[in-house]
Amino acid sequence: MRVAIAGAGAVGRSIAGELLENGHEVLLVDKNPGSISVERVPMAEWLLADACEITSLDEAALQRCHVVIAATGDDKVNLVVSLLAKTEYGVPRVVARVNNPRNEWLFNESWGVDVAVSTPRLMSALVEEAVSVGDLVRLMRFSQGNANLVELTLAPDTDLVGTRVGDVHWPVDTALVAIIREGRVLAPGKDDTLEAGDELLFVAAQEREEELEDLLSAGSGAQ
Repeated sequence: MRVAIAGAGAVGRSIAGELLENGHEVLLVDKNPGSISVERVPMAEWLLADACEITSLDEAALQRCHVVIAATGDDKVNLVVSLLAKTEYGVPRVVARVNNPRNEWLFNESWGVDVAVSTPRLMSALVEEAVSVGDLVRLMRFSQGNANLVELTLAPDTDLVGTRVGDVHWPVDTALVAIIREGRVLAPGKDDTLEAGDELLFVAAQEREEELEDLLSAGSGAQ
């Protein structure tokens, strides 16, 4: 898989290193000469250019990329890169970094963003996930389809404890994708039984989150 990363700062270089270790081709693009540190990620391709310019993206051959990651420290730049990647070059997957949580509402399919990653929001969600039982925690937003990755740790006094997954009437546009139990990741089957302390991971439409939380907390006194 070929991946272009706009922004060769600490974030962009770290992402590049991980992708290269997994066997992918990576191109790092940055307009700041001081950010071009080939020796830090020697296996990557490097391009000194402005990723907001069509001529630069032509030089980067963005049409050959399977994924573009807009990882600069400027939300305006990340939005422009995302829009150009999607509309001008038809890149199948565009991932964008959100630096200011107040701008998160802009990072959607209208700007060509498939997945928006807000570091401040993700860190706060991980803190909530670590300490919250019985409360739905949003971990990540997927722009396409208006869906979110959400998590809830099942409290011991909820009605669903001891219930088969296949017997639960989950809200529409909601899918239970994984159960984390005692350090193990389980792919849920209809015959699996929900247990107290299970961390349940869902992909759910945003408008269904309240309904899902009500279902999962029923009987716990959370209502």
